[in-house]
Amino acid sequence: MSLPGLDVRFGSNVVRLSAWQWLVTALLLVLVMSLVPSIWERIEPLEDGADFRIPYELSYDYWLYQRHCRRSAGRGDVLVVGDSVIWGPYVTRQETLPHYLAAATGGCRRFANLGLDGAHPAALAGLVNSYGADIAGCDVILHCNLLWISSPEHDLRKARPAGFNHPALVAQFYPDIPAYDETLSRRIGNVLDRNVTFFAWANHMRASRLGGHDLPTWSLDHPYDNPGLALRPTADVEADKRHHPPLPWSDPSRGIRRQAYDWTDLEQSLQWRFFQATVAALKERGNRVVVVVGPFNEHMMEAESLAVYRRLRDQAAARLRQQGVACCVPPVLPSELYGDASHPLARGYRQLAEWLVRQKEIADLPAGRQVADSVGR
Repeated sequence: MSLPGLDVRFGSNVVRLSAWQWLVTALLLVLVMSLVPSIWERIEPLEDGADFRIPYELSYDYWLYQRHCRRSAGRGDVLVVGDSVIWGPYVTRQETLPHYLAAATGGCRRFANLGLDGAHPAALAGLVNSYGADIAGCDVILHCNLLWISSPEHDLRKARPAGFNHPALVAQFYPDIPAYDETLSRRIGNVLDRNVTFFAWANHMRASRLGGHDLPTWSLDHPYDNPGLALRPTADVEADKRHHPPLPWSDPSRGIRRQAYDWTDLEQSLQWRFFQATVAALKERGNRVVVVVGPFNEHMMEAESLAVYRRLRDQAAARLRQQGVACCVPPVLPSELYGDASHPLARGYRQLAEWLVRQKEIADLPAGRQVADSVGR
């Protein structure tokens, strides 16, 4: 149907496609979206040698995490998975727990740092399910940080004004997370990002090349710049720097006082539920999993809070063992070796690693592949 007086010969041809042409267009689009991320992997080098960790500035770059995970699992590394306790905010990458584990075992095997800053259990479950599919048939050391059940806000049962880390990784629809208040469209977008590799790659490009912006926003901020500049990396891909000064929590300049935490019982805890789901998912993939509970900074707690923490810690370890999961509960470190409630300083990581390698659960891990060099392949 055409409007009176309108010569369709001079109308727009852009949208006048037949059903067959639309089908071909859709297939080409799917093909491009499927190929671009894999082609880009060949173009963009990943210098994930010994002690590599995800740069702090790219903590929300899950495509990069997925790539690091795939490479580490393919090498036969022991995968050390967890939040910032594994990542190491007070240390360089040569002072993290994975580094000292490799040193304590004589360098006979690599330990990959798969820690991600802010990856609380609800986010870690999504990270492992959506971006950690390559963690299969591996040896995994999984850290359990009970900080995430230290208050209703940390446990996501109560919202806080600042929100929480990694909302795109948590369950978008079920189970319900009281602290998660997001629009339906954003939730659907998060689901697509986690299931369509092209969207995860696009987020990687925004994070690593455009300072977190999309191309139109970048162009507005740089109206006279060559768009080709957007292809240059903007983040510190070496990640060889501390995020916080390496000062103990008790240093007067820190202003940190002893805390009375509002601990959540395991039966009521959302975070504990998600942590158990992560353990189950890893076990179902044929991984050998060893869970390390703590060590939390007990020196920072008031006496009553400390008693509750120790009960919860022992309950968590007991439940894991009842489920057939190997579990280590390290002793508390000296006070001066903590940077805050849960993060050790460099000497603390070294002491923790030396204790862990003497435990049967860690010693029973297969010898694995020999480390050819400290740079990686």
